Amino acid sequence: MTSPSTTKTNKPVVALIAAAGMGTRLGAEVPKAYVELQGRTLLERSVAAMAHSGVVKRAVVTVSPVMEDTARALLADAPLPITFVHGGGERADSVWAGLQAIDEEDAVVLIHDAARALTPPAMIARVAQTVLDGAPAVIPVLPVSDTIKIVDAERVVSTPERSSLRAVQTPQGFDLATLRGANEKYFSGQQEFIATDDASLMEWFGVPVATVPGDQLALKITTPMDLTLATAILKENS
Repeated sequence: MTSPSTTKTNKPVVALIAAAGMGTRLGAEVPKAYVELQGRTLLERSVAAMAHSGVVKRAVVTVSPVMEDTARALLADAPLPITFVHGGGERADSVWAGLQAIDEEDAVVLIHDAARALTPPAMIARVAQTVLDGAPAVIPVLPVSDTIKIVDAERVVSTPERSSLRAVQTPQGFDLATLRGANEKYFSGQQEFIATDDASLMEWFGVPVATVPGDQLALKITTPMDLTLATAILKENS
């Protein structure tokens, strides 16, 4: 008989890469996922990182309909099997569409922003392994170095204790069946709660969310300054 621990580690790991957004803050002529960084798009780099993690078996990529042909051309020789899915109006809609394209019944899914193109493969593997070991939801986090203020109408309301704050990165890892259940409930009717990420959706669903150490390299490329920083990092490490 197969032991429970073996059953967990035998689950397939599927990456769901969100690449359907426009990313207007970057100010590029193309959607953010298709911006080049040292000759390769953020999307290509994100897919490659998943492949190099050694744990991801295939990827689902959410794309806007107008960019599907471009995405298919870029990833024609990708190191992973790719399924393309049209994204929705909001990120949560895109993720839900992607989850419905995963046909495995018992799997681990890693939800990742294509904008975090320099995410180290070792961090990806760390998130996946924690789910494989039994955690239903896992997020990579970093300590917050800045002082954070809670404000209302431009006035400070309070200052939370910095030692308990963490910045959240992706990929966020989940037991697929549990995340599907959370999405089904979320989309079944009007909710006052608005999911800002998949981990917050699981919290709302009553699922405990574990953390693992993140990595400074997993920065989200959102602004021109972020792109400049990412370029400098690649040059330094080349």
